[in-house]
Amino acid sequence: MAYVRTVKTASGARVVQIVHSSRRGSRDIEHIGSAHDDAALEALKAVARQRLAVGQPELDSGPDFAALQAGSGAGGGPLAITSSRMGYLWDALGHAYQLLGFEEAAGGDEVFRSLVLARIVEPTSKLDSLRVVEEAGFDPPAYATLKRRLPAFAKESWRQKLAAACARTADLGPASLVLYDVSTLYFETDAGDGFREPGFSKERRLEPQITIGLLTDASGFPLMVNAFEGNRGETTTMLPTIRAFMDAHQLADVTVVADAGMISAANQQAIEAAGLSFILGARIPDVPYVVQAWRHEHPDEQIPDGHIFTQPWPAGPKDQRRDQIIYYQYRADRARRTLHGIDEQVAKAEQAVAGKTAVKRNRFIQLTGATKSVNRTLEAKARALAGLKGYVTNLPDVTAEFVIDAYHRLFHIEKSFRMSKHDLRARPIYHHKRESIDAHLTVVFAALAVSRWIEQTTGWSIKKFVRTTRRYRTISIQAGEHTLTAVDPLPDDLLDALTRIHDRGAH
Repeated sequence: MAYVRTVKTASGARVVQIVHSSRRGSRDIEHIGSAHDDAALEALKAVARQRLAVGQPELDSGPDFAALQAGSGAGGGPLAITSSRMGYLWDALGHAYQLLGFEEAAGGDEVFRSLVLARIVEPTSKLDSLRVVEEAGFDPPAYATLKRRLPAFAKESWRQKLAAACARTADLGPASLVLYDVSTLYFETDAGDGFREPGFSKERRLEPQITIGLLTDASGFPLMVNAFEGNRGETTTMLPTIRAFMDAHQLADVTVVADAGMISAANQQAIEAAGLSFILGARIPDVPYVVQAWRHEHPDEQIPDGHIFTQPWPAGPKDQRRDQIIYYQYRADRARRTLHGIDEQVAKAEQAVAGKTAVKRNRFIQLTGATKSVNRTLEAKARALAGLKGYVTNLPDVTAEFVIDAYHRLFHIEKSFRMSKHDLRARPIYHHKRESIDAHLTVVFAALAVSRWIEQTTGWSIKKFVRTTRRYRTISIQAGEHTLTAVDPLPDDLLDALTRIHDRGAH
C-alpha cells in the first residue's frame, strides 16, 4: 500500500512524501520535496501522485492537480523541471570566494571564479570544468573564452592580487608566524625543458618535475605559492618566496617557521641578513653540551619525558646576527620509536658483517678496505641522541613552549599540501607550457584558500562538505504560468554549517 502525505517541519515548510507500507508494519518513505507556499505544495503533490499512478489507473488527482496539469502546456502530462542547481554548495563556495576578496582581486572575472569553484566541486581538466559548472546548474563560459583568459591568470600581478587578499584575511603583522614548506609535482614525460626537470623527489620519482614553495599563516591558510625549476634545491626557494611576499605587502618583519630540512647554513645566514625572525628545526649532529652536563649531574637517571634543555647562543662581536637560543626537548615516545629503528638497523648490520645477508645501505656498517664491521661509535651516539629534537630561534623574550608549539604548527602546511595534491589534484598533468602551468597553479591556490576557509569556518573537511552539500539541489518546476521552486530539507548539521558560512561577513 502506498499513499501521499505531507509533514510540517520545524521551519514551517511542508514536506511531501510517498509512504510505502506493508501489512507487517514496515514502511519505506520516499521524499519528494518541501514547499513554502500552497502552489508549490500542490505541484509536489502532483509529482507524488504521478509516481503513484505509474502502471495503474489514477483514482483521484484532485481539482488543483488537474488545473495545474491542464495549464502546464503538456496536455495533462508530467510537470516540467526547468532547472536543477547545486544551489547550496555553489552559493556557499561563492560566498567564501567573495568574502576572501577574490571577486575584487580578479576584477569580477567570471571565468576565473567558475574555474576555482569547479575545482573544489570536482577537480578535473580546464575543458571538463565547464561540464562541472553546467552540471551544477549554471551557465559555463565558452571554451574559447576560457583559453583566451588563461594567460592573464598566469601573470605574476594576478597572483600578487590574490596573495594580497589572502594577507588581508590572515591579518598579518610584524609578529605574525608564517610557515614555509616545499613539495614537488611530477609530469608524465621523460624529457626536461628547463622548467620541468628531474630532481630530488620525496616520492622517489625519476620523471621531470617542478618544485612548489608554499607560504601559509600559522593555521595553514595559504598566503603565496611559487613554482621553481624541478632541479632547484629546496633550501634556495624559501628566501625568494618570503622576500617577494614581504615586498608585496610592505611587511618589515615576520617570523618564519620551517623544518630543519629546509635550512642550510647559508640559508640561515641569508635569513639573518634579511633581518627576519625565525623558528627553525635544528639539526643535532652531536650530543649537545647541556644534555651531556645534565647526564653528568644525573648519572643512571632517565631524562624526564617532556624535559626541555636551554642553550643560549649569543652573537659574537663579528657575527652579523642576533642572539639565538636553541631548545632541546626530550620525548619518551620519540626515543622509543628511534631506539626501535636503531635496534633493527644494527641487527641487519650485524647480519651483513657476519656474511649471513648481502651488504645493503646501512649507516651502521663501516667499511675499511675489504673489512666490514659494525660502527659502534655511531651506534652509541645515535642512542644518546634518541628522543631529542632541537629548535632554534632568534626571537627575544619568548618561552620554550611558544617556540616548540610554533614549530609543531608545520603540520598545518603539510595538510594544505595534502589537500592541494589530493582533494584539488594540483598536479598539472594536462599542461606542458610554463604559462599554462602557472595559470593552473593560480587556480589551485585560490581553490585551496576557499577550501581552508570553509574548513576553518565549519569544522568540516572540504571533502565532507562538498560530498554532503552537493546532494541537496534546488529544483524549478513549470506549472502553467507559474515557476515553482522545490528544495530538499537540509539536515541540522549541514544547515548549521551553511549558517556559519553565510553569517561570516553578514554584519
